[in-house]
Amino acid sequence: MAIPPEVLYKDIPELFEIDLGEALTARTEALSTFRELGPPDLCHVVKSTGRTGQRDLGSYHYVSGVDASSSASLAAYINSLTYAIEENSAWFSSTAKWKVRNGCYCCFNAFSRVDMRVDVKIPGGVNAYVIDLRGERHEATPEIWQETYVSALLRAILYSDDPTYTLEAYRKLDPITNAEGELRFLQAAEALFSKGWQVGSDPEIQVATVVSNHLTAGIMKYFGDSGRYQQAANMFEKIMVHEPEVSSLLARSYIGMNEEVKAVQIIANAMKETPQSYTLLHAQCDFLRTKGKYEWAVKLARQAVNCAPSEFVTWEKLTDLYIDLGQYDSALLTLNSCPMFTFNGRDAHRTLPVAKIHLPFTRAIGEILPERTKTEDDEADPALQRLPAPGLRGVFVMEEEYRMQKAQGDIKQVGGNGQAASGSRGVIHEDGTVVQDDKASTRGIIAPPSPEPNEVPTIKISSDSVDLRGADPKGKARAKVEDEDAEEGDIVATPSHLRNGVSALVEKPVQAAGEDKQDSSDITAVAQAEPFSFSNKRLCERWLDNLFMVLYEDLRVWTIFRAEVAHFKTQHVAYRKTGMEWEILGDLGVRLHHKEEAKEAYQRCLDGTRYSVKPWARLMEMYAEEGDAIRVAVYQTVYNINEYTDFLAPSSRILRRLLLYVATSPHSGNVQLMRTELGDCQRDIHVTTRRTSGLPDTMTHWSFPAERFLSERFLL
Repeated sequence: MAIPPEVLYKDIPELFEIDLGEALTARTEALSTFRELGPPDLCHVVKSTGRTGQRDLGSYHYVSGVDASSSASLAAYINSLTYAIEENSAWFSSTAKWKVRNGCYCCFNAFSRVDMRVDVKIPGGVNAYVIDLRGERHEATPEIWQETYVSALLRAILYSDDPTYTLEAYRKLDPITNAEGELRFLQAAEALFSKGWQVGSDPEIQVATVVSNHLTAGIMKYFGDSGRYQQAANMFEKIMVHEPEVSSLLARSYIGMNEEVKAVQIIANAMKETPQSYTLLHAQCDFLRTKGKYEWAVKLARQAVNCAPSEFVTWEKLTDLYIDLGQYDSALLTLNSCPMFTFNGRDAHRTLPVAKIHLPFTRAIGEILPERTKTEDDEADPALQRLPAPGLRGVFVMEEEYRMQKAQGDIKQVGGNGQAASGSRGVIHEDGTVVQDDKASTRGIIAPPSPEPNEVPTIKISSDSVDLRGADPKGKARAKVEDEDAEEGDIVATPSHLRNGVSALVEKPVQAAGEDKQDSSDITAVAQAEPFSFSNKRLCERWLDNLFMVLYEDLRVWTIFRAEVAHFKTQHVAYRKTGMEWEILGDLGVRLHHKEEAKEAYQRCLDGTRYSVKPWARLMEMYAEEGDAIRVAVYQTVYNINEYTDFLAPSSRILRRLLLYVATSPHSGNVQLMRTELGDCQRDIHVTTRRTSGLPDTMTHWSFPAERFLSERFLL
């Protein structure tokens, strides 16, 4: 179906339907599949010329950040679309003028699990109603409008920086443009705070609570990314009167404000009322980590696991702390015992076939960017595209990070010549590094510690020992093994803390069903000897075992890549890759903790003609740590404008870090003027910094009007 150019919007993306109204029908059918916050808002319009026999056209786009507090505000957004259609180039043109005749705005209410819809007829009236999960209509009430308003704000905040959540024709508007809007958001959030668990939580949280849900996550993200915790702290103080668990959020807010003494006092008082709150324990853990007290934090993390053993986040926190301490064996045991959870991604609309996709761009901005069309730069080696690590989610990402942290720690312990310490056995990895052998393949069968710590432990592998173990009525196999003499299968001397598997954290395995059970006295003795255990697990989980192959694939591809680079350098030949390949290699370098090589790969990606904002976003994060992110920030701003994004949380975090760097740098003055020339688009960036006794009071002025959040709202 041909779509005439005069029906298109000037600067708003849109998807044209094949059958009129199919987008609304598909959304109604999918309402029952929305599990948590729901998808972005859907704005559907019908365009017509008014002529008899002329077919009406239906188009729609997705949007977040529109004020959904009333039918009037949503109707105003649809009415604004009437002025966005391309004007005819000539006044005497015989072509009929297309106009928006009616529209429907759909906004999902995550609290009541209904869809708020506003029908607008131009000219005509406005009709607001509610569609439930069964597709039935209901009347809209003030309570439902308030819930819809907060739901829309949470989607705009939490969906803004999710790199895995992509939609065609998705506009991201700034949901809060002034101080009055921010105050209204806080008032609505306070009124609905007790219902926050109804909107769900992150996939890592098994059970949403009053402090662990999307509402609290949105509040902390909005105010935390900009470093303005005071407003959130004021709200939490009022709620804490009747919700003691909110003390963990209040303490985090005070820590973010550098009010650490007050935060510690709040945690101490709250622990007397709710000592079993794992969120409070985690707040203490995070505070102790910033102070380098990892041993103390581990004890609290263990207590959090005991308080909430079914929550993945408690095991994740304990694993992080073991990594901080360099106890990678304990970290691996913790991961192997953690509860699995099903990763549920963001709610999304069902993809429909469309008649036309219209993605306009502003001339002054869009012409300096590569074309959106697919080119040879978007192709990549199948071996790179098949890497499984980028698709990991949830617990699998945690395990991938653990293994790379362990590898980096092992490499640092090896001598500078690439050889392990003298007198020890080494393992040669595929990339050529040599680390000490931890004897992981044999420690599982080594006998437990004997009374004499200096005795050489041995184990006899024979049928006799197996028979004795099976005939033991008490299941005391460990005593039999300790009494046997060293005849065959001797194991070399091993440190005492490694003889019983990996560490003393693992108890003796419980006998399988059908065998004689242990005496209750034996079980009690073991429990008293070690109060914290990992459920007697000795076997590696299947998912954990498979992830070692994922790491192997990453290391194999990275080793080949670095070898090729070294070879081409020695031959003085340019090493060429497509833009897509450089981007994949940059991601691979980030996963393997090779920061400089990853930065180089992202920079090489920018030399091509591939349309992608990802390299700029990654480089901005890297350069912000070095105080050299201005140029990259401007380029990402241009991409954001071209992607119809007026609100993006990562940019605010990066800018805040950059401004802190500029304000605290010994070379920073009162005013810095930086000019960036981007083709025909020249913009002046004025950064005014003023030192104060505490955090720097920073004022910025950016010439990009669409990036209002960079200059007005995210002030320190």
